[in-house]
Amino acid sequence: MTPQNTSYQGSQFLLYCRSSLFFVMVLIAAIIVGTLMLIVALLPFSLQYKLASFWGAYVMLMAKMICGLNYQVTGLDNISKEQNAIVLCKHQSAWETIFLMKALPPSSILLKKSLLWIPFWGWAMATLKPIAINRSAPKQALSQLLKQGAKRLREGYWLVMYPEGTRMAPGEQGKFSASGSLLAQRAGFPIIPIAHNAGEFWPRNSFLKYPGVIHVKIGPAIAAENRKSKDINAEAEGWINNAMQEIDATKHSL
Repeated sequence: MTPQNTSYQGSQFLLYCRSSLFFVMVLIAAIIVGTLMLIVALLPFSLQYKLASFWGAYVMLMAKMICGLNYQVTGLDNISKEQNAIVLCKHQSAWETIFLMKALPPSSILLKKSLLWIPFWGWAMATLKPIAINRSAPKQALSQLLKQGAKRLREGYWLVMYPEGTRMAPGEQGKFSASGSLLAQRAGFPIIPIAHNAGEFWPRNSFLKYPGVIHVKIGPAIAAENRKSKDINAEAEGWINNAMQEIDATKHSL
């Protein structure tokens, strides 16, 4: 069943037309940029990531121009150029995965291995140093994350994780995995928590993109050194949950 934005009062016909045009424009760009990323795969990683970042910025622009979907970010100054970190982000939509390509310095992402099989987009993602895990083997996946994640962090990359594991509908909350905090504790790198309400406008498993403003909150760094992973995880989860409540309160006050 396709999720609906119950606050939308506009024309359904125009909504479908705009969403269709947006899909076509993004698909064309994904094919072009994905092909370019495969071509330059042997060149410096910074060039590949610039292409991915360009694609992310392009998608944000098309969403604004075609669908009337914009975004507002608070806490962007918490993304430090001097200190890379582990990002633990709320997962509601595909929107945040694209936004983070634009917003973050060169990053590696934890994802399902099967996503790399998607034509063009998945092939391009495979060139961006992802940590591609098999979820059906959780012990091996955790071992792979701890080993490869520490390596990526030491190399200077950011690491993006979605601790709920899968996209959750607005208002829902999934079990918060402690794997990110365990990596932070062992590797000695801080965590940056991120909350947003993208699922209200770019719903999971939905073709439609609704107009509005996505609110994004980026939290201050959560220190991990000399702390227990469960305490780090609890602090990150608490910050994200509180930020989600603040976003919801802001929405209802408008």
